[in-house]
Amino acid sequence: MEYQAGTYDVIVIGAGHSGCEAALASARMGCRTLILTLNLDNIAMMPCNPSVGGPAKAQLVREVDALGGEMGLNTDRSAIQVRMLNTAKGPAMRALRAQADKKLYQKNMRRVLENQPGLDLKQVLVEKLVVSGNTVQGIISNTGAKYMAPAVILTTGTYLKGRIIIGDLAFSGGPQGQFPSVGFAGYLRGLGLELGRFKTGTPARVDKRSIDFSKMIIQPGDQKNHKFSFLSGRVDREQVPCWLTYTNETTHRIIRDNLHRSPLFSGFIEGIGPRYCPSIEDKVVRFAHRPGHQVFIEPEGLETNEMYVQGMSTSLPEDVQLEMLRTLKGLENVQVIRPGYAIEYDYLLPTQLKHSLECKEIRGLFSAGQINGTSGYEEAAAQGIIAGINAACYVQQKEPFILGRAEAYIGVMIDDLITKGAGEPYRLLTSRAEHRLLLRQDNADLRLTEAGYKVGLVSPGRYKAFCKKKKLIEADLERVNKTYIPVTEEVQTVLDQSGSAPLSQSASLASLLRRPELRYERLFSLPGGRPDLPEELFDEVVEEVEIGVKYAGYIKKETEQVKKYTKLEERWIPEDINYALVEGLANEAKQRLEKIRPRSLGQASRISGITPADIAILMVRLEQRRRKGAVNESTAI
Repeated sequence: MEYQAGTYDVIVIGAGHSGCEAALASARMGCRTLILTLNLDNIAMMPCNPSVGGPAKAQLVREVDALGGEMGLNTDRSAIQVRMLNTAKGPAMRALRAQADKKLYQKNMRRVLENQPGLDLKQVLVEKLVVSGNTVQGIISNTGAKYMAPAVILTTGTYLKGRIIIGDLAFSGGPQGQFPSVGFAGYLRGLGLELGRFKTGTPARVDKRSIDFSKMIIQPGDQKNHKFSFLSGRVDREQVPCWLTYTNETTHRIIRDNLHRSPLFSGFIEGIGPRYCPSIEDKVVRFAHRPGHQVFIEPEGLETNEMYVQGMSTSLPEDVQLEMLRTLKGLENVQVIRPGYAIEYDYLLPTQLKHSLECKEIRGLFSAGQINGTSGYEEAAAQGIIAGINAACYVQQKEPFILGRAEAYIGVMIDDLITKGAGEPYRLLTSRAEHRLLLRQDNADLRLTEAGYKVGLVSPGRYKAFCKKKKLIEADLERVNKTYIPVTEEVQTVLDQSGSAPLSQSASLASLLRRPELRYERLFSLPGGRPDLPEELFDEVVEEVEIGVKYAGYIKKETEQVKKYTKLEERWIPEDINYALVEGLANEAKQRLEKIRPRSLGQASRISGITPADIAILMVRLEQRRRKGAVNESTAI
């Protein structure tokens, strides 16, 4: 029996990483928000590796933080090890990575949700949506409770028709033994939404007491306590080490001998798995020439003996998992606490979404996270904050908030998803971004804090601090260009010790800083070399100035490319366009354009199967339409 249980502005279904960000964004923008979860004890759960960041993912976390999100702050509160990756590469490739205490991460995030004004949290299994015509109006739970709202956000993760698979054993389930949402997937199909089937997996968890770390290579955290959030102050934390070992030929032989028992190769698993995070059995088959694969043993928290075996995701039977693990150095006597498993789940084909993450066919229904075909906590959180912002904008009758590919990695990811779809679990990579030198992790606040302030997520106090930092960077850039270093014995000594050529005449600090072998901090000992900056902003300003000077030529070139690219992005395609009437387009192009219905020529050019010739035809037709001022489909495209 159904009954009225409450009325809200926005309802979020799911309290994983996307759901948390969506609900917080909506509530912080002034919408009365309800977040629903299958289990209150599993808010912000990390069912896979309890780590945050890494290449492209660190950029996402920083962008979420710059917009006013929570993931960066929560990671700083919960991290037990932090490292900067790719330090030998350029700034576009550097990426922060943290190992988190997974229980502490959950505890901290739940506290934030429970204390957020305007946000209610409830344990509810959603069974149906309330839909009138093509507009969502609320949800109905399995107990008949009806919660009404003009905007609903789906953030159901991998729970839709979840199926756990270990060897030849399969049963309905969500991650780490949780129960799945079975009927809701069928209900979404009944609404006319198109769903696909994906598979992901996780490795075994092992007992720390059964590991011989003396046979492994230690992977310590950095001496410098980095931080993800631009808001976090000085962070002092215990840096707990990770450990490196390798598979070997014996490991590979055991896997090959048991491939007939692998559900991945027997056909027992039907869903498509992630290319960039393959199982160990998949790696052994695909890279048969490799004598070994890296395996990282990583702590799951400060108050547990559970260790995560990164690099050995598997769905092989339990006995095979134990046998192959014990072939690795340091794991000869290992005890498995939880076996690895694969999980199959339904997802929503993301080409059915707009850039705002609203469904094209159902007004007010938004979707974010792994239900959109992505993998990773960071990708989920980034979609979550965008869905939350846009649900609030929808309720408040404001224009949608959309980030372009040249503005943020978030923009790259969402455009990829809605334009190209997800034929496999989508993972964001730095190679997907055309302008990655402009989209660095260090400058995320410079790119997006103002946008976060305008939508109402960044507080006036934070915005004031951001403006101060921005002015300090501009002032120091001017200073290094105007400060000249004289030719003295002291200066020549510093240059010689740094392996840099001596000066023949006085030179600006900027010209010295452009030398590849000279770091900004090395110039501090020169007359006028050290900037006068507040201690709390010193490192951040110095980093931006150094990158701005050293890479000025590349940044200028990329900025010019963005301007050219923007011309196509700003050529809007009318929503009432009838592609069937566009003469010259092949039928395949018409079908693809009709399915995606791109909002601009730039987006149209990225649709698979659309050629430059198709874009040229569209440009001509759009210009003809503009000149005629056509508004009727019978006389225009």
